[in-house]
Amino acid sequence: MSTLVLLRHGQSVWNKENRFTGFTDVDLSEQGEAEARAAGEKLKSLSVDHVFTSTLKRAYRTAELAMVAGGKSGVPETRHDDLRERDYGDLTGLNKDEMRQKYGEEQVHIWRRSYDVQPPGGESLADVVKRVEPYYKRESAPLLASGKNILIAAHGNTLRAMLIILGLHTPETINNAEIGTGDPLFFDIQNGTAKEMKV
Repeated sequence: MSTLVLLRHGQSVWNKENRFTGFTDVDLSEQGEAEARAAGEKLKSLSVDHVFTSTLKRAYRTAELAMVAGGKSGVPETRHDDLRERDYGDLTGLNKDEMRQKYGEEQVHIWRRSYDVQPPGGESLADVVKRVEPYYKRESAPLLASGKNILIAAHGNTLRAMLIILGLHTPETINNAEIGTGDPLFFDIQNGTAKEMKV
């Protein structure tokens, strides 16, 4: 049995400002840094063999702060574009409330939460699954199968995609999944099957 930890980055500056962030490389807010350190406290009792994170600083800085706070140094880390947040296209940088006023609550909800509808010029969650799944199966799954413990520090939609890939949600139920900033989720992985652990 091995453990997989999914960690959404701490609050970013644009999360704080209620903006669609996507691929834009914004940093953590002060609250986000504190959330990352608090996540590290929850990792103290777990040995981590490898960290995978996106190439966006809000994700890899969260991983770094969490690992230091958890007393873990020297753990191999791999950063990859495939773990980046969903591309929000033309919505990137725009305020979510202003977009609701302009396009309506329902349309913005569809862009944010539907499985297969792309925002203008951007990616759907289905697109994110298509890019995350091959990377996970190629890089992380073999380590988990060999008994290693893995931390994936990434983004809300990257991790929603992971919940589908792990078979814990379907495209129909994924809207029910809430993943808080800096709040690690722990899973037992046995014979390729994931089961959420309460920590």
